[in-house]
Amino acid sequence: MTLIPAGTEVSFITTYLEMRTRPDFDVPALPDDTRLEQALRPPVWFFLAVYDAVGRDYEWRDRFQQEIDDPDALRAFVESPDVEMWVAYRHGWPQGFFILDWTEPGECDLAYFGMVPEDVGHGLGGTLLKAAIARAWAREDMKMMSVNTCELDHPRALALYQKHGFVPVDTETRTRVLHRDRDPSRLPA
Repeated sequence: MTLIPAGTEVSFITTYLEMRTRPDFDVPALPDDTRLEQALRPPVWFFLAVYDAVGRDYEWRDRFQQEIDDPDALRAFVESPDVEMWVAYRHGWPQGFFILDWTEPGECDLAYFGMVPEDVGHGLGGTLLKAAIARAWAREDMKMMSVNTCELDHPRALALYQKHGFVPVDTETRTRVLHRDRDPSRLPA
């Protein structure tokens, strides 16, 4: 198989989704060997380590560039009292994470969500997504939850969000220069 080399510019579609109705489920129970823990005032290096572990195969590079261009803004995001980072641990190491951003009153953006490659496809992702949704909607003033995903993300990401109640509201075509060699079957046609 011939890989598309790093440095190649690719076009992809980003889909924006919203959930405007409180779901009818509570925070789900995780498997017995898994715990969900909030990272309280995490250092930037910890955020970037988990962000990289989950997103490296999906071209998640924006926050690394922000660390170079505007490290104060990155630190402000990670340390904001309106931003919560939750990490799922199994066997002593992160399996996945999510970040809830309540910067806008009455709204919660699921800013990041994902699983490490070793745990993709083992069933924890749906439970972790439900936990993120339930935690977001636990706030009394919640009116809307948002998330976005793109064609560079996991191929089942969009369907997973829709399965759990998010509705597409907009799309946008973007381009990105690949940071890593990429399997052409994992790129948009």
